[in-house]
Amino acid sequence: MVALDWGILAVYVVIVVGISYLVGRRQKDQDDYYVGGRRVPSWQVGGSLIANQVSAISLVGAPAFIAVKEGGGLKWLQYELAIPLAMIVIMAVLVPSFRSIEGITIYQWIEYRFGKVARAMLSLVFLVSRSLATGVALLATSYVTSKCIDLPLNITIVGIALIALVYTALGGIRADIYSDIIQLVILWIASLVSIWILLLLLDGNYSIPMAAKERLTVFHLDATGLGDGHTFAVWPMLFGGFFLYVSYYGCDQSQAQRLLATPNARIAQKALLINGILRFPLVLTYCAVGLLLIPLLDRMPMFAGEVMVHPPDYVMPIFFRHYMPAGMLGFIVSGVFAASMSSLDSAINSLSASSWNDILLKVFPGMDMYSDRAKIRLSRLITIFWGALTTLFAVYMAGGRDTVIELVNMIGSAFYGPIAALFIIGMILRFPGQGEAVAAMFAGVSVNVYLWLMQPGVSWMWWNLSGFVIAALVLITGGTLRWCITGQTRYTGYASVRAGAPVSYMGMLLVWFFIMVVVCMVIEGILTG
Repeated sequence: MVALDWGILAVYVVIVVGISYLVGRRQKDQDDYYVGGRRVPSWQVGGSLIANQVSAISLVGAPAFIAVKEGGGLKWLQYELAIPLAMIVIMAVLVPSFRSIEGITIYQWIEYRFGKVARAMLSLVFLVSRSLATGVALLATSYVTSKCIDLPLNITIVGIALIALVYTALGGIRADIYSDIIQLVILWIASLVSIWILLLLLDGNYSIPMAAKERLTVFHLDATGLGDGHTFAVWPMLFGGFFLYVSYYGCDQSQAQRLLATPNARIAQKALLINGILRFPLVLTYCAVGLLLIPLLDRMPMFAGEVMVHPPDYVMPIFFRHYMPAGMLGFIVSGVFAASMSSLDSAINSLSASSWNDILLKVFPGMDMYSDRAKIRLSRLITIFWGALTTLFAVYMAGGRDTVIELVNMIGSAFYGPIAALFIIGMILRFPGQGEAVAAMFAGVSVNVYLWLMQPGVSWMWWNLSGFVIAALVLITGGTLRWCITGQTRYTGYASVRAGAPVSYMGMLLVWFFIMVVVCMVIEGILTG
């Protein structure tokens, strides 16, 4: 990068930190710090949700999967089909229930529904799994960012973490949301600029080499992922992805905390609608970049040679460094750098919220008597602690095997299904209690661990479904037996799907699902016809 590029990156960092400082000055209590005073509008929350999940990893990972990765291709699009369906369930079942508690973490609802042990169990699972996953996400994005800005990996990790830690500690959830929206705009523009440059480089010659024709198929209907080794077939991606997204967006504090920051359930549901619709066009943009990289790699042997000696995820950083003009490279690197920080900011803020609300206040209840200013200072210190811990983990893992990234995703899938079952079954049925909740969590995770260790041919995407089904069966069976024997129900604040979501929102998402399927079919037909 030249001086102009570094200047653009510096301006971005100053803007983000400056915004967080201004936001932090207006904070009066922990509600402001953790949930934005519950005044964040739907478009901001929706944009933040998109930016959090579809970030720098997607900008570099999706094109790399489509153009370079062995066994990759446009099958990546199958992963998106579950999004609108998952948003419908979160809207109709999860949001009305956990918004009825008005806490700063969704695990407060778990205590209300099941008891203190269940709340502590899910909170600890979240703290451990999210901190580890965040460290790995920071490492993964730092690999790419370090290549773009040509700095050593450890320096890049610490630099990203330090800046993200400053604006998150100062500004809380609002600073995270504002920075996420800026990142989303920059990343989308970066994708469009990449497409424009690729079109210029190809100069009308877009023919795909025969060796890469299999990458043009979107739907893989002839595989199941059940012992055949096809992780990315349509059925595990659709059904497993559905439960993964329900749990991630609706039962993971790092994302659900944004839904708690809205004024009411209706605004939170609108934010989910925005996420469910706008995410697919952004992913199509990423995929277009990957599709155009296929003929470019065939036309440019020197570029292809440099790509092939690196892991697949380096294809975009190498493309940026070779073909992006000065100034535009700085703009794009700012987006990659910023999105790398988004892997950290939302996680450490939610880790701080759960640590304070679900753990510290239970162990030291007297802390609730502190002044609002003292609570904000403590919240910032907890945020710094988690930021430092995840950074140390990323630095420790640097230089290790890239497969650790997939390992962490597999660990998440082992827990996502059972967690979603506790929330959804607990909201729909009255009778399962805390004992059944603990047993269901243990049973669901145990089955997934068995599949992991003893059935390696089963796609880990299926674990999200298997964990949900096993946990749900334990909850329903155990709760029914206890209800029949004792006649007691644990839950008195029953909130079923009758609380619901606007029919128009759910209808729009259902229609959008079918539009997505048609669009994917048209893309596949044009490219392979």
